[in-house]
Amino acid sequence: QGYLDAFEQAAGAGCRDAAVEVTSQALAQGYAKRWRFDLAVFTNLSRDHVSQHGSWEHYLASKAQLFVHLGPGQSAVLNAADESALLIDRVTPEDVKRVWYRVPSRGPELCASDLTAREVRVSIDGTQIALEPSPLADALGGNLRTQLIGEVFAENALAAAAGALAAGVDGATVVRGIAECPGVPGRFELVARAPVAIAVDYAHTPDALARTCDAARALAGRARVIVVFGAGGGADPEKREPMGRAVGQRADVAVVTNDNPRREDPKAIAKAVTRGAERGGRAYVVVELDRRAAIRQALERARAGDVVVIAGKGHERGQTIGAETLPFSDAEEVQQLLGGHG
Repeated sequence: QGYLDAFEQAAGAGCRDAAVEVTSQALAQGYAKRWRFDLAVFTNLSRDHVSQHGSWEHYLASKAQLFVHLGPGQSAVLNAADESALLIDRVTPEDVKRVWYRVPSRGPELCASDLTAREVRVSIDGTQIALEPSPLADALGGNLRTQLIGEVFAENALAAAAGALAAGVDGATVVRGIAECPGVPGRFELVARAPVAIAVDYAHTPDALARTCDAARALAGRARVIVVFGAGGGADPEKREPMGRAVGQRADVAVVTNDNPRREDPKAIAKAVTRGAERGGRAYVVVELDRRAAIRQALERARAGDVVVIAGKGHERGQTIGAETLPFSDAEEVQQLLGGHG
């Protein structure tokens, strides 16, 4: 009903086009059958919502609904470095146009790509993408820039650019739109830049944490990466140790803390995360279940040039412990601590 109300309001205001992020749960309930799309974009399949679908197969089949129901002559934008995209391709009607894109950090090219990143450079000011020569790359002038920080945002920028070009938007407009898109709250959001860079990020899966740590490493250079993170309770306990390992392999200091434990024992959650972090083999691992104290400890450990990432909750403004959700914002905690130190 929410989608319907929003579309009716938009149509009444004169809107004729809409870009919509459709949840896998909505697709599983037949959303793509009721609302036919002209273009569909697939980025990747991670384990974030597997438990809600019961299996990987059902999760992938739900996402595939968006592509199965594309009409003749419409477009499917697919990730040429993601194995799941090959399965999406197989169930997409033959009369749908395919547009493939790829960032090398995702993996090898599994299908000929129409838009490929040759080089991705991450800095405190954003992400620069040099493109491999191709007709689509030429339309974009050979380069893209986004204010967001990290290779995952380079991948998203390529997906957005490929989709916009497929929709008939001219290349110069695409380049300008991606460059002018502001940072997203809680997505490697820099809440401080110097002398220590401090980012708040929503990453709460093994893949997302790995990519967030890689972005922090690109900024830190020879300095240290310090990561504060935990795992939520109530769903997918199998991801906790891999989450810890992803950080333990990449960070210099891993501070394991509470996320949203919900009705689970926070100590049990942290034990699994800590086990993975220690097996990662690189990070010095600290456990501090009080999230406020964990953030404070990370900032106290940081030296000039270090990068601190507070991961898992991003834009969220509450922390659920038991049946109660208490006010809590990672970004606000950092700002208060910095103010207190100043």
